[in-house]
Amino acid sequence: MFKFKQNTIMRMTALLLFTTLSLSAMAQADGWTLFARTKFEAKYNEKAAEYFLYPVFAPELKSLVGKEINLEGYYLPIDIEGDAYVILSKFPYSQCFFCGGAGPESIAEVTFKVKPGKFEMDQYLRVKGKLRLNEGNIEHGNFILEEASLVSK
Repeated sequence: MFKFKQNTIMRMTALLLFTTLSLSAMAQADGWTLFARTKFEAKYNEKAAEYFLYPVFAPELKSLVGKEINLEGYYLPIDIEGDAYVILSKFPYSQCFFCGGAGPESIAEVTFKVKPGKFEMDQYLRVKGKLRLNEGNIEHGNFILEEASLVSK
């Protein structure tokens, strides 16, 4: 009986370790792949008097909220009052969510700890930051990296 319990505990420990390492690897994995697991539902927004796509985030993505993830993409020159954040896109400007046929899962807001200076349109950036998910504020994107730092230009 003890051997069975010990084997069960060892298996559970191994499973827990595997799950923890998998989630950690996901946090280091391509953020766009994780974002693509999000489903979107069209819902009417009373305030704006039109339909918007609202996210339904996958559980594995929700588990990464507050954790640091890496993201690489193209800088989009969106005129944002106050310049508090930048938009990073999986695709260059001509194919991005705003101008091309990409979906909302292909852009992210990035708020830097320390502003790294000016970027050029379609400049390829690599950043890391803490993930925040936005389910309902239509003034912001669904995927937000906070306290971000520039890894490379």
